[in-house]
Amino acid sequence: MIELNSKAPDFELDGSDGRRHTLSEFKGKYLVLYFYPKDDTPGCTVEACGFRDSISEIKKLGAEVVGVSHDGTDSHGKFRDKYSLNFLLLSDPENKMIKEYDSYGDKGIFGFGTLRKTYIIDKSGKVVKTYEKVKPEGHNQEVIDFLKSAAKN
Repeated sequence: MIELNSKAPDFELDGSDGRRHTLSEFKGKYLVLYFYPKDDTPGCTVEACGFRDSISEIKKLGAEVVGVSHDGTDSHGKFRDKYSLNFLLLSDPENKMIKEYDSYGDKGIFGFGTLRKTYIIDKSGKVVKTYEKVKPEGHNQEVIDFLKSAAKN
């Protein structure tokens, strides 16, 4: 379990842009780090398109969005292109980061896999908000509301 206000676990993963990415490159911004089960599935598409449609407002609030799943970079590229996703997707085929962020577990009838969770990491690299058992529809607005309240403090 990742505690609020604790340092976010570091990572080094390949992205949908063909580059390796680490947590440190997001220092100085809020990072909306969301974990999702699988590219191009109904719930994951709704969630990703919500972030896509809200990305300009999220960026105005000083944040970046990054999605993480077990899928490979080829799958991420196809998913990104199909839905014109305008944010980074990271590939974690070994589930290392997914497990470090407590986002791997029992999905009931679907067996074990990536759980739908979101973490908001502040400008200094601390976890300031966790969303457990995310509902894809409207999640982008929950994140925006949190970022707006964080900006006031």
